[in-house]
Amino acid sequence: MAIENKDGGASVFFDSLELSSSSQYDGNASLCQVFKIIVIGDTNVGKTCLTYRFCGGSFLKNPEATIGVDFRERTLELDGEVIKLQIWDTAGQERFRKSMVEHYYRSAHAVIFVYDVTSLTTFRNIPDWIEECGRHAVGPLVPRVVVGNKCDLRDRREVPTSTAQCLADGHNMPLFETSAKDPAEKEHVDAIFLTLAYRLKSHKPLRLKPPSESDVRHLWEPREQETVTCHC
Repeated sequence: MAIENKDGGASVFFDSLELSSSSQYDGNASLCQVFKIIVIGDTNVGKTCLTYRFCGGSFLKNPEATIGVDFRERTLELDGEVIKLQIWDTAGQERFRKSMVEHYYRSAHAVIFVYDVTSLTTFRNIPDWIEECGRHAVGPLVPRVVVGNKCDLRDRREVPTSTAQCLADGHNMPLFETSAKDPAEKEHVDAIFLTLAYRLKSHKPLRLKPPSESDVRHLWEPREQETVTCHC
């Protein structure tokens, strides 16, 4: 149910649309593949600004806190094939996520975990978001990346790149650091989504190495909250 239309997207509470790695027709009646990418992380880490920068090409000034789910999409042509990315950005507040979590994670093709490089707390919560994906049937072969946002605030950085890289390596995911606000970083923001788009198009898992049986089992087993400690 859409409640507000925005440039390039709509805020929704629920969406009954079932997405698969399927094909649809775009406005030009050309067959295209449609992929659902979910963007998750704590509130105020800049998830909406990242999706707006990619889909709208500009920085969203004075963004309001997302209530429910913010939905945007962008159609790309990659190697002669038309790809449509449907990007879902959820509210980070627990009270909103509880009501929509099953709809949000359902049929996700890729995941972007976002933290704020100026907030150590948002970084330490990334393992909780990774665990939540596992609890809601997002399989271990679904491509996923970690993104540190707000790199333009250099004097306020709390999360060193080396520490973030340890986390990403530990979960076998690529790490991106960028700024949705800095126009000079637009290509870096695009690279996050384009990397996933190319992997999805080619049906190749975005992993640094094949998962072992123990890795897969570990993803699905309940575990206590993790504390990230890096000795790099």
